Amino acid sequence: MADNPYAVLVRLRMRAQTVYRGSFAIDVVASLGATVSGFGELYVIFANVPALGGLDFPAAALVFAIGHVAFSVADLVVGHLDALPTYLRAGTLDAFLLRPLPVLAQLVVAEISLRRFGRTAAGTAIAVVALARCDVAWTPAKAALLAVTICAGAALFAGLFVAAAAVQFWLVEGAEFTSSFVYGGNYAAQFPASVFATPARVLFTFVVPAAFVAYLPVLTLLDIPGAVPGGVPAGGALGWCSPLAAAAVWTVALLGWRAGLRHYTGAGS
Repeated sequence: MADNPYAVLVRLRMRAQTVYRGSFAIDVVASLGATVSGFGELYVIFANVPALGGLDFPAAALVFAIGHVAFSVADLVVGHLDALPTYLRAGTLDAFLLRPLPVLAQLVVAEISLRRFGRTAAGTAIAVVALARCDVAWTPAKAALLAVTICAGAALFAGLFVAAAAVQFWLVEGAEFTSSFVYGGNYAAQFPASVFATPARVLFTFVVPAAFVAYLPVLTLLDIPGAVPGGVPAGGALGWCSPLAAAAVWTVALLGWRAGLRHYTGAGS
């Protein structure tokens, strides 16, 4: 039986990146810079205050770690979609359209950067230490919540990458504009939503639902009360809504992607 074409492409990309092991190891270590700088920022804040947004350092570190892991997994898989403007300008997207495979799936497997795995590993290590220091009353439901939260968070950010890429069919040169929402959502997801001003909390809860990536699930996991904009109580069932938020983002992203492909007329038009 013939191999799945997507699996073949992924294997080829992975082999090409790992053939020079020394260079690959350096790339992985270099990718840890974002994790170190982000966690360093959080550490400096707690060196001056005892709590941030109602969370102590272990709880805030858990929010940071879950948000960081979710984004890094999405970045590993689909982060290279932000190169779509290059394909549009150069006309190389037309080659993807000629193949009998979905364009989005082709783009996803076209460039998987394994060096970004270092950020995922570092975020996971921080999460493990933070969980050990947090007072979590573990139950099967809470263990499931943690697993669902990480998977849904990664799916949510992946949807944001796709949505941002879809907008490029109209903007072409709008990568910086769309990246402000994707990477801004990443930054917001790594901190308690309660520390932001009300307009920012509304944006990162109901427009770019970054609060559902880590903050709201952590409140539920640690049984900490809180509230989202509008006075809606946080914690409890709201912490389980990250899959719904991810589904909403993907619905918008896929509708936008489909409309973008229909709008695209080719480099020669």
